[in-house]
Amino acid sequence: MEIRVYDAIAKVPERAWDALADGRETPFVRWAWLEALETSGCATAATGWQPCHLTLWRGDELVAAAPAYIKEDSDGDFSRDWGWADAAMRARIPYYPKLVLTVPFTPCTGRRVLVRAGEDRAELTEMLVGGALEVAKQAGLSSVHALFPLPEEARQLEAAGLARRVSYQYHWRNDGYRTFDDFLARFDSKKRNQAKRERASVAQHGLALRTLREAELREAPKQWADAAYELHRSTVDKLMWGRRWINRAFYRRVVERMPEQLELVVAERQSDGKLVAGAFNVASKTHLYGRYWGCFEEYRFLHFNVCMYHSIEECIRRGVQVFEGGAGGEHKIPRGFEPSETFSSHLFLDERLDRPIREFIAREADERERALAEWQKNSPIFKLKKAS
Repeated sequence: MEIRVYDAIAKVPERAWDALADGRETPFVRWAWLEALETSGCATAATGWQPCHLTLWRGDELVAAAPAYIKEDSDGDFSRDWGWADAAMRARIPYYPKLVLTVPFTPCTGRRVLVRAGEDRAELTEMLVGGALEVAKQAGLSSVHALFPLPEEARQLEAAGLARRVSYQYHWRNDGYRTFDDFLARFDSKKRNQAKRERASVAQHGLALRTLREAELREAPKQWADAAYELHRSTVDKLMWGRRWINRAFYRRVVERMPEQLELVVAERQSDGKLVAGAFNVASKTHLYGRYWGCFEEYRFLHFNVCMYHSIEECIRRGVQVFEGGAGGEHKIPRGFEPSETFSSHLFLDERLDRPIREFIAREADERERALAEWQKNSPIFKLKKAS
């Protein structure tokens, strides 16, 4: 077995990389998605994302891989480690640069270590972790992190020496609903009536919602890519902390290369068909991932409809099991999203950081697991509880 490290995903054969898919990966670790991020200039050393992809070869056969980047900061990786970095700085211990196994700008749970079918996943995971540590030592990096791995993958990374951190996001889960009304029936009466009022506002504003999928995207890829970009930019430019992480070139490339896994929810004015708002989403057979939202005109409750209600109804209609709405957002709770565990994995080469951070992670995990269990037991939204 040989570890090889690549400074661009384009240097790894596309067919070999995508052949590692096992059905548990997200569309974000497809070669085309990573290549679009890098060749568009979104994820490069100049933007704080130096590609450092880890691959494991048996002769000429790629048997395992992990998308990885060297980071000089934590901007855009959603690692939530600013407190650690601040503490290290105060103690005069270098925290950056670090090596992260993740997808840039993408806080979505999925495979972080890709392994070819028939191979020993635990063994190859341990070998890739060993390769990551060797890269970190040789390059003078402080640490190795895997962000948003699958639950069982986080356990395997823990067995390989990384500390497992527990966090949470708000996800919608399909409990076998036949219609949107079935879903609303789970709400208490106050929240159910609130949702109905918010849903009714779309027609009251003279708007209509629809989802564009592969066929329409293929008909006019440049048009819809540009629309998605302009909508996204309209949001980030309004925010004091907004960041233009994703550029027009990325949207054009990804819409052209993988439209079968993209969805664009659009709100259009009924009178003239003018585009008013939209949400750029990514889809697999089982999951929908909400990514970027924007609007050219402000309407009350429009965000909830474009980014949540409309796609929940579509998930029910199409049998999609989970809708991940992105990081943060307690406003998702009254719209039917529930706290769900997410994970990350961490190892610091300096014992002065590794030991106290491991102790903190253990205390934090106990608190978060208790809080999630309590929420699920006494949901403030749903009148019915899931069967255990």
